[in-house]
Amino acid sequence: MEWGKKMNYVDLLIRGSDKTNSIVCMGADPVLERIPIEHGSTEAKITRFYEQIIEACKSEGALPAAVKPNYAFYAQYGFEGLDALKKVCKLVKKEGIPLILDAKRGDIGKTSKAYAKEVFDFWEADCVTIAPYMGTDSVMPFIEETIGKERGVYILNRTSNPGASDFQDIEAGGKKNFEWVSDSIVKWADTALGNVGAVVGATSMQELEAVVRAFVESGKQVPLLIPGVGAQGGSAAEVIAALKKAGYNLKIARINSSSGINYAYEKQGTDDFAGAAVKVIKELNKEIGGL
Repeated sequence: MEWGKKMNYVDLLIRGSDKTNSIVCMGADPVLERIPIEHGSTEAKITRFYEQIIEACKSEGALPAAVKPNYAFYAQYGFEGLDALKKVCKLVKKEGIPLILDAKRGDIGKTSKAYAKEVFDFWEADCVTIAPYMGTDSVMPFIEETIGKERGVYILNRTSNPGASDFQDIEAGGKKNFEWVSDSIVKWADTALGNVGAVVGATSMQELEAVVRAFVESGKQVPLLIPGVGAQGGSAAEVIAALKKAGYNLKIARINSSSGINYAYEKQGTDDFAGAAVKVIKELNKEIGGL
């Protein structure tokens, strides 16, 4: 680190992409019925599943550039699931790649502050997804926890789910709601430059390019978490084309695939779930191309 330079999440992302030569983010969303490990407790099955995938990625030189556990997929199994989450978080931290806790938190100020402490101090996540619906006093406690640190927040901006248009596409004051959120993300970024990012789905290239162009024109580095690739049908190649067209720094983006990687063995017709996951990551890396 340069003398006098403040640490930020962008630095961690760039180191992660340099280390792995990738910008793929692997979602880690356990569904017990789809985990082909017969024996052991819920905690043991989930932990071994991701441990074997990560080990296979390492041995094949295909470690993802970030891992994103979705909190709800662990919490559904009670304390055993949460114990597994703690172990998965430690596995990822050990590899020195960004750990993104997909928790989608957001509440009144005091509650958000408590959630932020849980995310960064207990789970030891490097970054968290948050919802902006309740406004600035809901968002700022998370951002404040990142100041001067290699921590970040990804704010839900334009999501990839089918119902996203219900509210995100409503027009007010000449803009759609998701565009107002983009503007707010740029303003909130002033508090912790390099730590405030956006979740923008891969299911509409036109909207993705418009949002990214606004970030680039702001002159601020806004990390992107891009879901919707793989099982949801988005194309990594199309995403990269849109990012390049907007003049975006690819190394601070993370293109996420969850079930498309986790349960690739089902589609490939093999029992080697770890090898199948590695194969998909390699395919995504090839589709993305050079950084």
